[in-house]
Amino acid sequence: MRKKIIAGNWKMNLTFDEGQKLTSEIVNMYKDEQVSDVTVVLNPPFPHLFPVKKLIGDTAGIFVGAQNCSDKDSGAYTGETSASIIASFGAQYVIIGHSERREYFKEDNELLALKVKKALENGLTPIFCCGESLEIREAGTHESNVKFQLTDSLFSLSAEEIQKVVIAYEPIWAIGTGKTASADQAQEMHQALRRHLASKYGKEVAAEISILYGGSMKPDNAKELLSKEDVDGGLIGGASLKSRDFIDIVKSY
Repeated sequence: MRKKIIAGNWKMNLTFDEGQKLTSEIVNMYKDEQVSDVTVVLNPPFPHLFPVKKLIGDTAGIFVGAQNCSDKDSGAYTGETSASIIASFGAQYVIIGHSERREYFKEDNELLALKVKKALENGLTPIFCCGESLEIREAGTHESNVKFQLTDSLFSLSAEEIQKVVIAYEPIWAIGTGKTASADQAQEMHQALRRHLASKYGKEVAAEISILYGGSMKPDNAKELLSKEDVDGGLIGGASLKSRDFIDIVKSY
């Protein structure tokens, strides 16, 4: 049975003190309100990894992840952070291929394939992001475009490896714009992606892969989105910076 996952992407936000406060609030709410059966992943900026991990402690069900990793193992790559370094801090997840990394840092499918491999080699669970722009959506080529992202970056993996990957579908036109894909639109794309995975790896393998929705999920739309058969959770941006909103999304299952 595939995991239900709510992952918070803090992006480039929060000072040390703000990050500590947010983490403490989330952990305490998670415990006090007896949230269960949902895996929570906090993905802060790199300097927060160890402090956040320390605050989470042995709290069952909450994990820490990074927002990116290098495609290199080590060496003279100033400003980069390898998957092995991330894992050494106790992180278990890493976001790879977020739309902002693709757009602002020109990360392509070939590079992302290398990053996924490095994450898996170091015991990290990649949260692999894919999605389409408004232009592609309006042209009606969104499904083929996003399927190609999976094919180009993930289909070199073995069946065993692909089951260790979490996929996050990002309708880019709905990130930070206040727009949200309807629950039916989200289900349509998630179902298409699962079928595409099944075409390569078989239905049984595809049925075990969690596919998260990553487009402005908030407390007021989370329940409807998460009710859809192929929506297995959310990659949360802005709402992950407010403990009450984030926990309310977690409780929407």
